[in-house]
Amino acid sequence: MSQRLTSEPEDIDHHHALIIEKSLRLTGGDDRNILVANLLQSPVIMSFSPLFLSCSVALSICLSDTGDGNPRESSPFINNADDDKGTLYDGKNMALFEEEMDSNPMVSSLLNKLANYTNLTQGVREHEEADEDEGAKKQTVKSPQMGTFIGVYLPCLQNILGVILFLRMTWIVGTAGILESFIIVSMCCSCTMLTAISMSAIATNGVVPAGGSYYMISRSLGPEFGGAVGLCFYLGTTFAGAMYILGTIEILLTYIVPSAAIFKAEEKAQEADALLNNMRVYGTCCLTLMALVVFVGVKYVNKLALVFLACVVLSILAIYAGVIKTIFEPPIFPVCLLGNRTLQNHGFDKCMKTEIIDNVTVTTKLWSLFCKGPELNASCNEYFTLNNVTEIQGIPGLTSGVISENMWGSYGPAGMLVEKAMPSVPASDASQDKHMPYVVNDITAFFTLLVGIYFPSVTGIMAGSNRSGDLRDAQRSIPIGTILAIATTTIIYLSCVVMFGACIEGVLLRDKFGDSVKGNLVIGTLSWPSPWVIVIGSFFSCCGAGLQSLTGAPRLLQAIARDGIVPFLEVFGHGKANGEPTWALLLTAVICESGILIASLDAVAPILSMFFLMCYLFVNLACALQTLLRTPNWRPRFKYYHWTLSFLGMSLCLALMFISSWYYALVAMLIAGCIYKYIEYRGAEKEWGDGIRGLSLNAARYALIRLEEAPPHTKNWRPQLLVLLNLDSELSVKHPRLLSFTTQLKAGKGLTIVGSVLEGTFLSRESDAKRAEQSIKSAMASEKTKGFCHVVVSSNLRDGFSHLIQSAGLGGMKHNSVLMAWPTNWKQSSDPQSWKNFIETIRETTAAHQALLVAKNVDSFPHQERLAEGTIDVWWIVHDGGLLMLLPFLLQQHKVWRKCKMRIFTVAQLDDNSIQMKKDLQMFLYHLRLNAEVEVVEMHDSDISAFTYEKTLVMEQRSQMLKQMQLSRTEREREAQLIHDRNTASHAALNDKADVSPERVHMTWTKDKFCTERNRNRDHSANMAVRDLFSMKPNQSNVRCMHTAIKLNEVVANKSQGAHLVLLNMPGPPKNRGGDENYMEFLEVLMEGLNRVLLVRGGGREVITIYS
Repeated sequence: MSQRLTSEPEDIDHHHALIIEKSLRLTGGDDRNILVANLLQSPVIMSFSPLFLSCSVALSICLSDTGDGNPRESSPFINNADDDKGTLYDGKNMALFEEEMDSNPMVSSLLNKLANYTNLTQGVREHEEADEDEGAKKQTVKSPQMGTFIGVYLPCLQNILGVILFLRMTWIVGTAGILESFIIVSMCCSCTMLTAISMSAIATNGVVPAGGSYYMISRSLGPEFGGAVGLCFYLGTTFAGAMYILGTIEILLTYIVPSAAIFKAEEKAQEADALLNNMRVYGTCCLTLMALVVFVGVKYVNKLALVFLACVVLSILAIYAGVIKTIFEPPIFPVCLLGNRTLQNHGFDKCMKTEIIDNVTVTTKLWSLFCKGPELNASCNEYFTLNNVTEIQGIPGLTSGVISENMWGSYGPAGMLVEKAMPSVPASDASQDKHMPYVVNDITAFFTLLVGIYFPSVTGIMAGSNRSGDLRDAQRSIPIGTILAIATTTIIYLSCVVMFGACIEGVLLRDKFGDSVKGNLVIGTLSWPSPWVIVIGSFFSCCGAGLQSLTGAPRLLQAIARDGIVPFLEVFGHGKANGEPTWALLLTAVICESGILIASLDAVAPILSMFFLMCYLFVNLACALQTLLRTPNWRPRFKYYHWTLSFLGMSLCLALMFISSWYYALVAMLIAGCIYKYIEYRGAEKEWGDGIRGLSLNAARYALIRLEEAPPHTKNWRPQLLVLLNLDSELSVKHPRLLSFTTQLKAGKGLTIVGSVLEGTFLSRESDAKRAEQSIKSAMASEKTKGFCHVVVSSNLRDGFSHLIQSAGLGGMKHNSVLMAWPTNWKQSSDPQSWKNFIETIRETTAAHQALLVAKNVDSFPHQERLAEGTIDVWWIVHDGGLLMLLPFLLQQHKVWRKCKMRIFTVAQLDDNSIQMKKDLQMFLYHLRLNAEVEVVEMHDSDISAFTYEKTLVMEQRSQMLKQMQLSRTEREREAQLIHDRNTASHAALNDKADVSPERVHMTWTKDKFCTERNRNRDHSANMAVRDLFSMKPNQSNVRCMHTAIKLNEVVANKSQGAHLVLLNMPGPPKNRGGDENYMEFLEVLMEGLNRVLLVRGGGREVITIYS
């Protein structure tokens, strides 16, 4: 074999390569990787370079083969869900980035994903949260194909042109006159055009999934504004449905089948009430029918949309054709006038008082309407007797010159007669006029009312953006289609104003229901070839618009409900299996019914005007904000916008709201405000990168820069707290009541930063830091503490707390006070570093000129329960800036401490005048505007007791002993307990004895006793260095400090044993770090026997002032 290997190396190499290749093909997954690694390291392969090359070829083929015979695409980025995450990358070009490929994909992969992105269909929730919660499987969506004309232009045209044009436009022109009507139309159309420009900018700023205006506003202004305006838009759409249904019924009962009326008026005065009752009955029936159609299937509504659109277009064309025809041959629609008053042409056929039939003068039907009988000598209405009857043409034509008469308005109260500007003889008694068949104003007409009634005829501009999910290129189609539709309708409306004023007689224009032309629709009298074209066209147009409102409004409500920003609406997010919003449709029908019960088109129109104007106002606000803030994400493809245009549109919307109806405007704003506050309070947990957040950031930046300019004045000082929390091994907050106390102290409304420190390195404990932050935030939420959370990972706790004290906060919003809990079990702690860290924190707050608050027994502090009447006792030993007096005042602002009274104690020395001190302190508190009881406690220089010496000696002996002997944790606890028990017993024994002078001190802590205790509790093999303890004498400085602590504690315990809270000046730590443990002992003695104590150390500046 060796000979063969030597003689035929090439054959052998080729043979081995084939074997390796086949082996690799038969091996799969991880086994293949292991085999490859072994092969590459095998000595046989390494010894033959040609064979090694052959193996490399085989390797590359096998690794690129998927197993089904198809080689894998060679790509430096492998994005396959079935691959293991440990898969190696084929290419070496991107080796530097391969560890980050999971989180930061290759650009080619990203572009590939974007190219395969398909827009969501209309009605599906937005892309960023699609079906994550419910886990529904995404279905393949056909690529949307609608263009600008079909998808945006025609729907907008259909929604804008509608009921107001057919039923009220002529009356508005007749009442307001051509000039003022022109102003009304121009204002309203300008408002919608400016809104469309703003909407186009927002709609082209990124992909707009279905949801239309609600989606745009909520994502631009945040969930609070989005929810408020979304619900306003929903209410507007719902009331629009009611208006269209009322329009449908008005056309049906007034112009198509008047005989179908259920309620009929016996007298003229009852006609208005009868009409309203008929509207209510038929409107309710129509609403029920339409709701059933929508419930059964929206597809039928969508199929009929084209028919309804055709009706609108045909009706418009009929009007223009009729106007042109009046030039050559005006239609014959005579209007009968009595004097200058217009008559209702229902009860008579001839416009004359008498007529001659067979040479005999007989009275007409008109005579019998004004006289008590058909006889010529019958008593008649005075005005009828004094004035003649004349007949004029209702449609004199475009060239008749009637435009000059209709140029100015003719407003008037309800019941005012519709009169022509011509001479007449007035009657002395006008009391009977209301019973005569005159055409009268049914409502009081004035300019602002007409604005409110007309505005709904320009709404509907959102129809295109609502279909954004079905458009081929939404970013191009929405601006072009919407602006073209508004331009078209503006031209139609303005031309209609001029044409109606130029073709139709003024008295007929002001005849709202066409009573003077035998009940014909006034706009129908102008149309060609027949008035029925307009009547039928407007009827179907109103039907279609009503159905579309009932289709769109529930979906809008469903979208808001599914966003989860208004908790009580969540039930309306559910529907049928196919996603139809059943519950939302039911609510829509109920609200729509309330509009129908109003029964008057003129009363409903201003209501929905308010809601639409509110919506448009916020669209403009969103665009203006985004433009002014210059957020990096604000890059609209539509470039023809400017913040001044948006601001002008917003101002125009606001002006139109108050012009239309100031009280409706206030109600709409109140509703929006209540929804806003509710969402802010209950449901706004969404982050949509909205403009209001950007505004907040800008405002915060500006305020912080202003705060940085100068330190706060004493009058503006308030505790800006840094709360230092300790966490247990489970990363839970050890003392949550510290957060409760923070909340109660925050009547000052200052800053709160809650900080904690984890030991270790940030890289190794990043996840722990996040968990700790979440734990602290949940504790803050449960304790109702509002503020910021900051968790630091540091190599040791002392450095971590030092970093927090130095760097927490930003600019002028930095903390000026530190709040922490007293280390309760510091004596029993196995690690002296815990209380050393505490003392170092005190030193660092002092160095940083920050106030320090230390709460003892913090777990016994009140939570949310209100305290009964009691006291907050302040022991003012030294002046440290007045913080001691400010804190109780702040606590009293909170409901928990509100019933507590403040008492201030101060200590008088031997040479002080305690009476004068009390008067001065009372005067000082009076100037500070603080209500508190004042008491001066006299502490005379008494001899230092034996107990003080003994306690000082025990303290020093214990400290020295623990330094010399490395006791275990259990031994230290036992030692500490022994000392505590002995001190308590000796304190009780000495209470009744007189003080002993320093020269006659009797030491109860003797060598014999110490040995007895030691022999009982400890092993005899202890370190012999303990003998040095017996020769110790107490340090005189420590004796004095202990004396102060004991005497002060006796006084405080005597006076404030029953207080709800005791505030004490906190003495500073010793400059020599060797006495740190003694310092802790002094503080412990100072607070002994007291329940709730707050040690306060000032920050070195005045925090309270007597000046205003």
